[in-house]
Amino acid sequence: MPLLDDDVKELVSRLRLAYVATVCPDGTANLSPKGSLAVWDDTHLIFLDIASPQTMENLAANPSIEINLVDPFARRGYRVKGRGVVKTSGPEFDFSANQLRERYGDLYPTNGVVVIEVERVRPVLSPNYMFDSEAAEESITEEWMAFYKVRPVKPGKGR
Repeated sequence: MPLLDDDVKELVSRLRLAYVATVCPDGTANLSPKGSLAVWDDTHLIFLDIASPQTMENLAANPSIEINLVDPFARRGYRVKGRGVVKTSGPEFDFSANQLRERYGDLYPTNGVVVIEVERVRPVLSPNYMFDSEAAEESITEEWMAFYKVRPVKPGKGR
């Protein structure tokens, strides 16, 4: 059974922002937003080093990494734990650099790619799901979209 199931993969492809935690040399946490996260295969995620010197330094000393993926409207997502390795060439680097170029042109540099070997995936749920077993994701999404004054996207147009 793949660690990254279809639901996790869909969320990664839909979200434009994820949060990556690494461990600093002094043992403190470093949290960094990432906008280039992608699925490599059933057991690996990747993201680009565009402007992340602290994240890269941390991974060189300690490959432990956690990624939080949360849909802000559905109030659910995943915690992905694993080990990250920085690469400056190879198929993962080429794939990520091309994906970034397709999305943003040559606006951002590509310093390297982090390849995460996923070791564990756990759900993240809003208390709405825990305290109200009748809570439907659709109603939770509608509630938070109304709070942020976001209009729903027409079917077939993506999110």
